[in-house]
Parts: sequence; C-alpha cells; structure tokens
Amino acid sequence: MDKRDLSSLFRERLKILLQRSRLNQSAFAANVGLDRSALSQLLSGATTRLPRAETLLNIAAEHKISLDWLLGLSQDEGLTGELRVNMEMEEGLGGNDRALLARWHAEAAGTKIRYVPAGIPDLLRTEALIAYESARSHRNSEIQIDETQSRIDYSRRPETDMEVCMPRHTLEIFARGMGIWADFTEPDRREQLAHMAQLLDDLYPSFRLFLYDGRERYSIPYTVFGSMRAAIYVGDIYLVLNATEPVRTLTRHFDTLIRSAQVHAHEAAGFARRLHDQLA
Repeated sequence: MDKRDLSSLFRERLKILLQRSRLNQSAFAANVGLDRSALSQLLSGATTRLPRAETLLNIAAEHKISLDWLLGLSQDEGLTGELRVNMEMEEGLGGNDRALLARWHAEAAGTKIRYVPAGIPDLLRTEALIAYESARSHRNSEIQIDETQSRIDYSRRPETDMEVCMPRHTLEIFARGMGIWADFTEPDRREQLAHMAQLLDDLYPSFRLFLYDGRERYSIPYTVFGSMRAAIYVGDIYLVLNATEPVRTLTRHFDTLIRSAQVHAHEAAGFARRLHDQLA
C-alpha cells in the first residue's frame, strides 16, 4: 500500500475514534500519550508520517480496536489477541537500569513524568553523596555521576515536564545525619542541601519537587512515564506495567500525593535552604 494511502486511511480511522470518544482533542491526545499539536497534524493531513509504534499501540489499546483496523489494513475492528504484555519484570543490574531508564525517558519525551524516589532524587545528588551511597550499594560511582549529569541535561530540555513527590521527613532525616546517612559528614550534608536548593531553582518549572507528610501518606518508589508505562522499583528489579488502567491507577495515586503536599514545588528550594541554614 502506498504511504500516502496508508496515512489517509489511518487519519480517517483516527477521526472516527475521536468522534466516538466525545472528547476534545486535548483530552483525546492526553489519553494516548500524544501532544495536542501532534494530534492536530495527524488529523489535518499535514504529514504523511504515522505516529511511533508505541503511540499506535496506545491508541488501539485505549479504544479496544485492532491495530490492523486502525491502519486501514482490515475492516474488522475486533482485537485478535493481546496488543502487548501487560506486566514485565526487568533486572536493573550491571548498568542495565541506566539503559532501561534512558529508553523509558526517551520514549516518554514530551509527556509528563511522575516520580516517587526511594531516597534523595538521583539528579539532585552531589558527587560526594553519590560516592557515599555507591560504596554501600557496590555500584560504580563514576558511572552514576555521568548518569546524574545526563538527567540534569534531560531536565533542562524545553519539552521536559517532571514532577517528583517524596516524604519531607526523608530530607529532614538526611539533614540530621540519621539512618543510612549516619556516616555522611555534616559539611557534606550542608553542601548537598545547598546544591539541591540551587538545582531546584534552576530547573523549575520543568522539574518540580513536592514534599508530603510521610506519617499521613505512604508510597513505594515508582515512576510513571506519560500514559504508556509505569515502573515500580523493587531493589534491583523493576516491575513494569504497560496496561492503561494500572498506569492510570498509579497516576491517580501520585496526584493524591501532590494534593496532600505540605511543601509545594515553588517552596521546595527554600525548604532545602532552611535545612542547610539550620546546620550552618
């Protein structure tokens, strides 16, 4: 089939789905992990290019139609089988976690990423903290330092939209040198808090940190990559959810954490500075 014919058939099927959904274009696009402008281009015929495979799968899964029908290759709308595996387990050993996370972030570019970290968010850590934590987890600190810089560079890109939500007591425990940071020196803790405050100012609003009361709310560490994927961190293993409904459920859970935040994104840098000043 000619590329233009394929594009035309896809456009007609997309218009049918939009009409059936009774959603506006912005809501329809958000549900399948598309930018509003990208959807407008597809509907207008301004481009003959099809969306990437992940987006096609999202559209088909969201609207419960076959991929062949969506592409105009069949008149049968019904699903003939699972479009993708709903749940996977990925090992994050030997640097594989960096490759996985880089791929997931790249695939979610242009959509919102929601992140609940296990400790101090990776891209906010100083080299001293990375070295301290790497020594205890037996990981290569130089590789992690390079990865941290890559995360910072990613967060400076204009299309980045990342929200991070974590318990405020994690930062308070860190500032006091308690728990896993008991042997991390006070000067290093002060440096870390100052570094964090500066980065939070520099990266705002594309990177936004919210702090909630860990006595009132609980969350495991996880990341939601747009509407297409969520990864739950279980030590050296990621439990990866690809089905639409589980991803939406974790998104709603994250939104609950945001609503209960005691320190909001525009206040986070100031909170880190106050912890720094208390030590000084």
